[in-house]
Amino acid sequence: MSTEPGYGILSDLKVGVFVDAENIKFNGGYQLRYDVLRRFAARNGGTLLRLNTYLAYDQERAREDPDYARKSHAYQQMVRDFGWKVIVKQVRRFTDDEGNVTTKANADLDLAVDAMLQVENLDLVLLVTGDGDFLQVVSALQNRGCRVELLGFKNVSRQLQRQSDAFFRGYLIPDLLPVAQEPRNEWGEVGSRVRGICTKWFPDKGYGFLRFIRRISPNLWITDPRDPDSPYESVFCHANELADDVTGDDLTNRDTVVEFQLQESDVNEGLVATNVRMVYAP
Repeated sequence: MSTEPGYGILSDLKVGVFVDAENIKFNGGYQLRYDVLRRFAARNGGTLLRLNTYLAYDQERAREDPDYARKSHAYQQMVRDFGWKVIVKQVRRFTDDEGNVTTKANADLDLAVDAMLQVENLDLVLLVTGDGDFLQVVSALQNRGCRVELLGFKNVSRQLQRQSDAFFRGYLIPDLLPVAQEPRNEWGEVGSRVRGICTKWFPDKGYGFLRFIRRISPNLWITDPRDPDSPYESVFCHANELADDVTGDDLTNRDTVVEFQLQESDVNEGLVATNVRMVYAP
């Protein structure tokens, strides 16, 4: 058992995490940090029984490109060092009638079978993917009494989001992805860059408020930053700080994700957002 200030005793949940790494890689999650993902999965004080990620490896390319082989093996070892089981899927090549070659390293079946075999030992499954093919898997896990949470970045199946017990946009999890050109970014500190959403926008006044997650916490359901147990923080934003590709209409959509820099307000206590750039627009 463990505790979180203002939250009380947390159940010692048995947790399994299954990462569809290729889907995530090509849908916004490139450079996913597995150490941070592990912390996020254990935020409720749970016991991590399964940490599975399904990675692709191109043997043919490795024979021709030693640098690819070296980097792939180094990456796999790094992930293992964080305590993950790496399931390597070999890339297969297919040639159509016109001679076009496509590659595929599909881990859907392996992931689905592993999750179904493990469900009796788990209370919570965190599924990291955006692939709608897992819809029936999610339903089956839930019917076995397991809570299923979904984490994805972009191109996430709407049906999969609705079927899951909770959906988390990976861009918003602190430090889950690196911030471009900010290798030593201290997420949440003044001067750092964070990613968040817009909670209120007043187009006639030219300003609004953004919200970001300051820390990984079991209290992500407490979305009101005024609550002392909430891990969220509200930030003032003026329209002058919006990049050309960010519009007021974008900001009124709660699925839109922006990246911005945190600065102290010159007017009153609190933070203001500067250099607001688009990360994801539905």
